Amino acid sequence: MNTNFSPLFDFVVEHFHGHELAIFYFSNLIFAAIAYKLGFARQLPLLKSVLVYILLAFGSIIITFFSVVGYPITESLIIMSLILGIYRFRLYKERKRKAETGKEF
Repeated sequence: MNTNFSPLFDFVVEHFHGHELAIFYFSNLIFAAIAYKLGFARQLPLLKSVLVYILLAFGSIIITFFSVVGYPITESLIIMSLILGIYRFRLYKERKRKAETGKEF
């Protein structure tokens, strides 16, 4: 019985022998940073931002182990980044439309 829930895990294991951990770590780090920036980031001073990204890098180590086990962590981060990107784009378009018309609906 296959207990793997991640199609990306199957692809990476099949095509990148020996580099799975690094691939999952960097992809988790990139998509977690995108999700943080699009959905949760506030304007912080430089040192606080650096600390947040260092902690994000450490947290990516932890969630990488779940990816390596076969859980769909990386897929979840990809979907979260896409949804937040669409939300931000629509918010931008809505604000631009309100600024041009000067009306609220």
